[in-house]
Amino acid sequence: MAEIKDPENTIILTLKDGEVVIELLPAVAPKHAERMKQLARDKAYDNVAFHRVIDGFMAQTGDVENGNMEKDFNLRRAGTGGSSYPDLPAEFSKLPHDRGTLGAARSMNPNSANSQFFINFKDNHFLNGQYTVYGRVISGMEFVDKIQRGEPPMNPDRMITVRVAADVQ
Repeated sequence: MAEIKDPENTIILTLKDGEVVIELLPAVAPKHAERMKQLARDKAYDNVAFHRVIDGFMAQTGDVENGNMEKDFNLRRAGTGGSSYPDLPAEFSKLPHDRGTLGAARSMNPNSANSQFFINFKDNHFLNGQYTVYGRVISGMEFVDKIQRGEPPMNPDRMITVRVAADVQ
C-alpha cells in the first residue's frame, strides 16, 4: 500500500481483489473532495455497484440511491441517482484526466455532479475541462483494472467499503 501523507484527504476503497488508495485533491476541487469524504463517513458508498465499466476508458460507480447491491438493487436503475445531498458546482481545473484519476460523473449540466464518480483506465484527455478531477489512485490500480466490464456488467463488482484513511488508523 502507498504511503499515506494526508490521512484526512485519503480514501481507502476496498474491492474484491484488494484495497485501492485514493489521494483526494481538496486544493483543486474542495467541494468534490469534501462530498466524497462525507459519503464515505456516512458509509453510503458501501456495496455500491460499478454500473458502467468500459474497457480502455473508465469504471463508473457511486450511485448511492440506486446502486447499493444490498438494498433494493435494480441494475437497470443503477447510474440514474445520486445522494440526499445537493448537486455540486463544477470545479474544473487544468489537471488532465490521466490513468488513475477520479472524475465526477454528471448529467449534461456541468453543475450536476453529486455522488457518482469514475476512475480512468487510461489517459482520457478528451474529458479535460469538461469533468471535475478531484482525486487520483496512488496504489491498487491493478485492482481497478480487474473490475468486471459492461454497460451494465452482467455480474457487477462493487465497492465493498469506502473509508477516509484518518478514520481507520
